[in-house]
Amino acid sequence: MSYSFFAMVSRMKYIDRWALMRNTEKESLDSHSKEVAVIAHALAVIGNKRFGKNYNPEKAAVLGLYHDTHEIITGDMPTPVKYQNEDILVAFKAVEDDANERLLNKLPEDLRDEFKNLLDCEDDELQPLIKVADKISALIKCIEERKAGNTEFKEAEAATRKRIEECNIPEAKAFMEEFLPAYEQTLDTL
Repeated sequence: MSYSFFAMVSRMKYIDRWALMRNTEKESLDSHSKEVAVIAHALAVIGNKRFGKNYNPEKAAVLGLYHDTHEIITGDMPTPVKYQNEDILVAFKAVEDDANERLLNKLPEDLRDEFKNLLDCEDDELQPLIKVADKISALIKCIEERKAGNTEFKEAEAATRKRIEECNIPEAKAFMEEFLPAYEQTLDTL
């Protein structure tokens, strides 16, 4: 029998993010997920080394890779729409769950549990890191667009910074203080 799960996951490269915004550089779901994985891994390492946590950085990276896989089916729902009110958020969560279930059904039955945990990000300890890594990735996109002269992302940048601070996650604060400033630099000054 043939299964299409990984062929579907491979299609993440065709899903564009930030559809409502004018972009100087397109960002695919694939590149975003890789960036979230790198940041989530870094946050877990920072937590372990500096805050006495016992995170699994490799698992954080893999959860970051799969965190938005449902968007292969749903597309990228713009934040202002998704969080407009509780009813829309609940409805969209049901759509995400359905999309994940459809993807899981494209795997052999004996593998589904392993991937269900990844698609649902069922890790109470790492889930906050994945969520804030996702926000940091969005902030980096805003910074890149601003640097390219695109003022379309100005409000999104301010709102995303505020959401990251409100998370009150020490690993994110450390990343923002120590690593985010370098995203303002050019290649020659890095």
